[in-house]
Amino acid sequence: MTLTPPRLVVRTREIDHVEDLLPFTSPHDPTAWIRRGDGMAAVGEAFSLRQRGDQAYAALAAQWKRLSAAADIDDPVGLPGTGLIAFGALAFDPRSAHDSVVRVPSVVVGRRGGRSWVTTIHHDGERPAEATETPYGTHWSGTLGPGEQSPEGYLAAVRAGLDAIAAGEVGKVVLARDLGGTVPGGSDLRRLARALGSDYPDTWMFAVDGLIGASPETLVTVHAGTVTARVLAGTTPRGADADADTAAASTLASSTKDLDEHEFAVQSVLASLRPHLRALAASDAPFTLKLPNVWHLATDVEGELSGAASALDLVRALHPTAAVAGTPTDAAIELIHRLEPFDRGRYAGPVGWIDARGDGEWAIALRCAQFDTVATADGADIPVTAYAGAGIVADSDPETELIETRVKFRPIVDALA
Repeated sequence: MTLTPPRLVVRTREIDHVEDLLPFTSPHDPTAWIRRGDGMAAVGEAFSLRQRGDQAYAALAAQWKRLSAAADIDDPVGLPGTGLIAFGALAFDPRSAHDSVVRVPSVVVGRRGGRSWVTTIHHDGERPAEATETPYGTHWSGTLGPGEQSPEGYLAAVRAGLDAIAAGEVGKVVLARDLGGTVPGGSDLRRLARALGSDYPDTWMFAVDGLIGASPETLVTVHAGTVTARVLAGTTPRGADADADTAAASTLASSTKDLDEHEFAVQSVLASLRPHLRALAASDAPFTLKLPNVWHLATDVEGELSGAASALDLVRALHPTAAVAGTPTDAAIELIHRLEPFDRGRYAGPVGWIDARGDGEWAIALRCAQFDTVATADGADIPVTAYAGAGIVADSDPETELIETRVKFRPIVDALA
């Protein structure tokens, strides 16, 4: 049975310059998508789509198209992120106990290219909410400790993954571990988002349904028929000084193990996009991408839509990439189920936004933590779980992969502290 979507009334208007977007979102359940100060922050919930299971992504894409088609939209600003939009955080695996969610906010305040705007979204016949700023709350710190996968357990999982690779079961598998902890009840979670955005300005800082992080990896961007993606796979820590840092980047760029891991990821993305795009192109060789804590091997991909696929349709086609699962995909997912003692939830799943035209920006939820924002209701400490992983290929060394996860935990651990 197909339910009739509500008729949403959407009004976007240009406003005076907004310096900081985060005060326009909720302190305890922030919604934001920001990079170098540009992006959107939102509050309230005009409508929400939630799904689980094998058909969750397809159902969300179809429901969004129906909801968008029924909406009354007045958007004279016409920038990416204006008009009717929704923010999404999708589960990594269809067997997850966590929902894949696409949330339509009541108010969005955005900034892009020197222009700022406000969008109100409400049901037909209701009054629109107003954009209001909420001052930042006091500083706080959280604690993180061992999760369900201990360092020793992770080393054993990597060795088991290497056995599976040697047996020909997979060519690559991405194995993650977790840290668990709490933050004080009533904490202003925007401070975590602000710290991540400040310390890692070249990443996508995201906050959706309790998932907060700073991802360096764009899964897919769709704008006016043009599709772009950035593939990251192959990682090494930054050097302690300029000479060591240059040496680290050079070693990564020539590492057979990392180049093989990267090529798996690039081919995974290209194969997924080809049915939907024409003139698909990728750079011949990866470049080294510098972040504050690591170097990555990176490849940019670009093409033109050949049909009417939306950003959510392409997310469905792309996920999971070899960069976060492995290859062959199905075998890698089954191996992850055997070797990881926890549900990844939305970690390594798609996170981003989509508009009424089907355009949007989606990243892979990395360098992130999931907060149980329901716990804020009674003032109790808020449970939080952080995740980090590493790609395992034939030449991987278990101790080195464990160190890589420690480096990848650093953004969220530092920001929590």
